[in-house]
Amino acid sequence: MPNQLELTNYGFPIEIMRSARKTLSIEITPDLRVVVRAPNRLSKSDIGYFINEKRKWIEKHLESMVSRVGQHEQARKFTDAELAELKRRALGLIAERVEHFAPIVGVDYGRITVRSQATRWGSCSAKGTLSFNCLLALVPSEVLDYVVVHELCHRKEMNHSARFWAEVGRVLPDYAARRRWLKTNGASLINRIK
Repeated sequence: MPNQLELTNYGFPIEIMRSARKTLSIEITPDLRVVVRAPNRLSKSDIGYFINEKRKWIEKHLESMVSRVGQHEQARKFTDAELAELKRRALGLIAERVEHFAPIVGVDYGRITVRSQATRWGSCSAKGTLSFNCLLALVPSEVLDYVVVHELCHRKEMNHSARFWAEVGRVLPDYAARRRWLKTNGASLINRIK
């Protein structure tokens, strides 16, 4: 089993594969996992430093891989086991970001649920239950933050009025670019759970 290095602030899970090798390397797999291969004796802090240095590269290549997967009409569907793992990963990532942004938005919230949804990225009920798509575990951290803020802002405005978007913009002034990423790349991910 690979060692899991939980770095929730990255917005993507990191799998550490240790062996007798002497160098560090990063691989983005076709199923959108980030795998870091490391020497047995290298410390987690050194590995974390390496990942931090390569973060932009990782995000760029994750985005590229998402686009490539979407270009194949016969893109492989996620298995039930993969979806279960994505739900587990997404819940940890999302819960941390909801806790971070709720005070900034100025709202409270109820339960957080994560599902494999084929139609939406998130929703907010009148009672404050926040529901999110498990595929958010695979998007860049900035995009995940946008979806979290979007749903938290519905705690103030249960609509998409000008006041709602002004609230989103107050918290994330560049939300339009993050939203655009979802519109451009999101369908290729969602098509893998239909």
